[in-house]
Amino acid sequence: MSLKKKSVLRDWVESIIVAFILAMIIRAFVVQAFKIPTGSMRMTLVEGDLILVNKFIYGAKVPFTNFRFPAVRQPKRGDVVVFIYPEDKKKDFIKRLVGLPGETVEIKGGSIYVNDKPAAEAIFNRIYYFNKGDFGTTGQKIVVPKDSYFVLGDNSASSKDSRYWGFVPKEYLLGQAMIIYWPLQRIRVIR
Repeated sequence: MSLKKKSVLRDWVESIIVAFILAMIIRAFVVQAFKIPTGSMRMTLVEGDLILVNKFIYGAKVPFTNFRFPAVRQPKRGDVVVFIYPEDKKKDFIKRLVGLPGETVEIKGGSIYVNDKPAAEAIFNRIYYFNKGDFGTTGQKIVVPKDSYFVLGDNSASSKDSRYWGFVPKEYLLGQAMIIYWPLQRIRVIR
């Protein structure tokens, strides 16, 4: 092999390695793609939607450690969040954040009440929430523990969410869903 051919091959290999390392850094700390597997977030997200999740907004976690970068902002009610499923840490779930630490959440007459007042966010006025599960029975007021969140699927008739398994610990948050990038006819910012 000539010296010129070795140099070209080496340039290609180095470029591929650098691109791979940059892609892994971006995926770990900045943005990650996810595919929506179920209809638990219909009509906001439907089965097969491909989305991008902002991982640095809540403070990206350094893989294989307990270290987290500082958050750009704290999670807020109405955010669509991706998190590690509390009952199976090998799975990631996506739901809408409803209750913040220290707040009281109640589902009454199909509406969400936070601290005994109807949730003011417009998204909650479009969705009927069913009373189900151990944490969502009629007349039950749930107090969200410190460093935890109460989350619900937008399609509450077919969503296993905080009504069933409780709270999402803050350290399980992976990021905020930003955009649907596929299929083309569904490209949009997630709200």
